[in-house]
Amino acid sequence: MKPSHLIRLLTHAFTNRLKVLVVSSPGVGKSALVSLAAQQAGAELVVMHPAVSDPTDFKGMPAVITTGKKSLAEFLPFGNLRKLVEADKLTVCFIDDIGQAPHAVQAALMQLIHAREVDGQRISDHVVFAGATNDSSHMAGVSSILEPVKSRWDTIVSLTADADEWVAWALQAKIAPSVVAFIRFRPALLNDFRPTRELKNSPCPRTVEAVGRWVASGIEDHSVIAGAAGEGFAAEFGAFLQVWRSVPDVDALLANPSAAHVPSLSNPSMLVAVASAVAYRATPANFAAVITYLSRLPQEYSVMAVRDATARDPKLNESPAYTKWVIENQEVFA
Repeated sequence: MKPSHLIRLLTHAFTNRLKVLVVSSPGVGKSALVSLAAQQAGAELVVMHPAVSDPTDFKGMPAVITTGKKSLAEFLPFGNLRKLVEADKLTVCFIDDIGQAPHAVQAALMQLIHAREVDGQRISDHVVFAGATNDSSHMAGVSSILEPVKSRWDTIVSLTADADEWVAWALQAKIAPSVVAFIRFRPALLNDFRPTRELKNSPCPRTVEAVGRWVASGIEDHSVIAGAAGEGFAAEFGAFLQVWRSVPDVDALLANPSAAHVPSLSNPSMLVAVASAVAYRATPANFAAVITYLSRLPQEYSVMAVRDATARDPKLNESPAYTKWVIENQEVFA
């Protein structure tokens, strides 16, 4: 399931009090998407990390309650548990990295997820549960999830990375344009997660974002990029950077968009680099020239660049040049 689909599902689930467990490889964005969906549903968010909890953390704090001449031992909810008991509006209780929790902790969680109580105290009806985990193949500290815990969720869905959606987010987040262009050129490297026992990273949305932060800060050193996203990613990105640095001056291209040089179809890396660079520099003032130049590229590169430009600046959608381009490329939107 793509991130945009997951957000819609979670928003619907939260408003209808349905429990969803999200599974993916590390670094794809499970936690961020749950948080965004809670925000879109207008819900409060309570985050729990059972991997660093004890079973007793889900019973409450032991206390002695004196009533008249009687003293009784009780477990009183505190912290996040108290928030769940006292919630008076829609509240998402997000249980993160549930698969990393010891089985004893997972078993203790069942009273929250299914019985909806803490040692006899009811969880508010305004509370809905969401969970996230990696699976045991990802070497992320997950041994297994107890079968009774799995069956407590109303559905279990798998989240996958999507290059188009990541690029749209990256453009808004001002990730270094060379990194965005590289993912356009090599979308498979957005999430090429390879679990290993060695102290090495591999490409995933989280580590590619880290590369973008390094590059934006002015660091393009091979060893740093390899440490962020792996040796293979760094090698290919380094080669692409050489292409990126040789892109013609964008202002010169847009000064004469009808006659400026267009890269050869036999050079796809340069086509991606030029299209991305032009799209990144698009503004309402120069968008007509941008469209004129991009329309001379092979359609797949033109469409990619126009979509990236409008994702970065939605105001470009309002220009006559964009309307004309959509009409001329209406088969793409059919």
